[in-house]
Amino acid sequence: MSGVKAEQAGPPAVAEPVAAFWCALLVVDGVAQPGVRLEVGGDGRLLAVTPHSDPKPGDVCLGTVLPGMANAHSHAFHRALRGRTHDDAGDFWQWRHSMYAVAGRLDPERYFLLARAVFAEMVVCGFTAVGEFHYLHHRQDGSRYPTPHAMELALADAAREVGIRLVLLDTLYLDGGIGVPLAPEQRAFGDGSAAAWLARWHSLRAALGAARPAWGGGGSGSPAASPAGTDARVTLGAAIHSVRAVTPSAMREMLDGLPDTVPLHLHLSEQPKENTDCRAAYGRTPTEVLAWLGALAPRLSVVHATHLTDEDVALIGTSGATVVICPTTEADLGDGIGPALRLQRAGARIALGSDQNAVVDPLLEMRGLEAGERLASGRRGRFTPAELLAAASANGYAALGLGRQRLAPGDLCDLVEVAGDSIRTAGSLPEQLPLTATSADVRRVIVGGRVVADSGVLVTSGAAGPTAFPPGALRPETLLREALAVLDDIASLPPGDHP
Repeated sequence: MSGVKAEQAGPPAVAEPVAAFWCALLVVDGVAQPGVRLEVGGDGRLLAVTPHSDPKPGDVCLGTVLPGMANAHSHAFHRALRGRTHDDAGDFWQWRHSMYAVAGRLDPERYFLLARAVFAEMVVCGFTAVGEFHYLHHRQDGSRYPTPHAMELALADAAREVGIRLVLLDTLYLDGGIGVPLAPEQRAFGDGSAAAWLARWHSLRAALGAARPAWGGGGSGSPAASPAGTDARVTLGAAIHSVRAVTPSAMREMLDGLPDTVPLHLHLSEQPKENTDCRAAYGRTPTEVLAWLGALAPRLSVVHATHLTDEDVALIGTSGATVVICPTTEADLGDGIGPALRLQRAGARIALGSDQNAVVDPLLEMRGLEAGERLASGRRGRFTPAELLAAASANGYAALGLGRQRLAPGDLCDLVEVAGDSIRTAGSLPEQLPLTATSADVRRVIVGGRVVADSGVLVTSGAAGPTAFPPGALRPETLLREALAVLDDIASLPPGDHP
């Protein structure tokens, strides 16, 4: 036995700050606080928050600062369609054929290039975290890659390089529609069964070496601590594609085999056809199917929720689930305007996503949320600026299992500096910047207490930051041009020569 008595041990070590930021104005909970000093520990979390203070030597001095913002629903590869589908008219279902064509050109190497570029665009535009709703699991014919989890690891590597937080929402996708098998262009998405998906999900969790997020009970508390040697910026969640793509029995099997602390996402009632098909097959709306399965719960996030009955709204609201609205995508695809404000008033949290990434701009998503409500109601001021900011930050972080985003001690030090004196924002009250600023006004972006972007350019900082970029490639537009050129080269090949 050791001769040292327990009572002789010294007091617990006090964490020392490794960085400090001074904010001329910090907007929290809709209130602009002047002169706030933030001290950050080695784990990237806030140690101290001191308002009405002066900067100290060595502090990074910022102007007007917002909490870091979460893109709670993204399909990174859809970015390849931006500006290339708008002359086709049609609807969501027609657009989907173009999306499948892009998916068929991707392999792990090309997916890494595209995802790195899209994540870089997100970072410089003010997103500090992203929930990637991922179903490109396998080769185009459904066969496995030689390297297990190659597509998933490509996404993780892309996020780590640019410094964004990634919650990989690995998706169960089994059917091409209710009672319809996967089409040839969908075979890469499927695992064959819920049991096979679960086996792959558990294997992926080990392969990622990632911190494991846990839904945080309405945004309070912190995600699970990272095991030694892991990267807390990459975490693993789960998703069910939709009631169109997964039967109730397969959903039940998945839910039974998935840890109940894992954040779970699902597309819900994006199109009226989904509701019609679901009622015909199961005698219930998609929301009622989830309630019947016991899946409606605070850890669940439903995406879009555009076409709901009054009963659906009540079920979602009383469950405490999050609804992820994607205003720019829902407008671009002609999906319709969902009942976001009614859902919030019923008890649901509202978060925001960029979905198909036709627009990557958290501030425009906030404005789109409010604009949809104004267009539908004929009235202004539907969501307050504080509610819009909460949707983009605290609610999105909670939906992704990332804990609070209130910028209190213990919270992640994820920040976005926004110019309050630009041509767009001059004269704006700081609290109302969500209604005037755009991503063009984003200056410095901080993730985990480290500056990862500055005025549209990625910032490198040695081993902790992006290191593999070629000279001149720190701008997202350079990375995007490179990735899209590779995909265009593949598209020019005869179909039989595609990978």
